[in-house]
Amino acid sequence: MSEMIEERKRVLVVDDDARIRDLFSNILGRAGYVVETAGTGKEALEKIQKENPNVLLLDIQLPDSNGIELLTTSDSHETVKIIVTGFSTEEVGKKAADFGADDYLVKPVQPEELLDTIRDRLATVSRKNP
Repeated sequence: MSEMIEERKRVLVVDDDARIRDLFSNILGRAGYVVETAGTGKEALEKIQKENPNVLLLDIQLPDSNGIELLTTSDSHETVKIIVTGFSTEEVGKKAADFGADDYLVKPVQPEELLDTIRDRLATVSRKNP
């Protein structure tokens, strides 16, 4: 069993689309992650402060905020921050990186791509913060 699953990493999926939240929750739950979801920026902020997730999966377009704005809410260098959006432009990718995103995925995301990206970024964080 991998170290990641033994530690039960916490993932917060922030997306205004309930179908995406459910899909990602199922994929991540089967992979051994503890998953929380939020449909708004306000709900996400509350869960970030309360749960201190290991991974944030952030949609850009939320009903009350912008996912890129949420990148700065978790100041922990150990939190992996991944933008997941259907709006793939170079400008969005650059802005996400400038605000501290660790990666950028474009919807629709394949399950293996999602899991591989999370594993890779968590491994990078672990190497930086032994």
